Amino acid sequence: MSKNFIWSPDNPEGTLVDITTEEQAEIDAMVAAKPPATPEWELDRKAHYPSIGDQLDALFHAGVFPEEMADQIQAVKNAYPKA
Repeated sequence: MSKNFIWSPDNPEGTLVDITTEEQAEIDAMVAAKPPATPEWELDRKAHYPSIGDQLDALFHAGVFPEEMADQIQAVKNAYPKA
């Protein structure tokens, strides 16, 4: 048996708990595991999509936003006009 530190938002000070050798091996394996590779199609899309800002601006100009959001966006555009 060994000790492992457990933290949670409900217990920000943490707690030491007893864990078995097998449990520690599982924890070590999860920590050492590589995240799954990003699929090629996802990388291609990210590289070719317009920026989020351009997408949102197009939606704004198309009149897709609720009136309150459009008013907020227009207020920022008015306060900081293009040079």
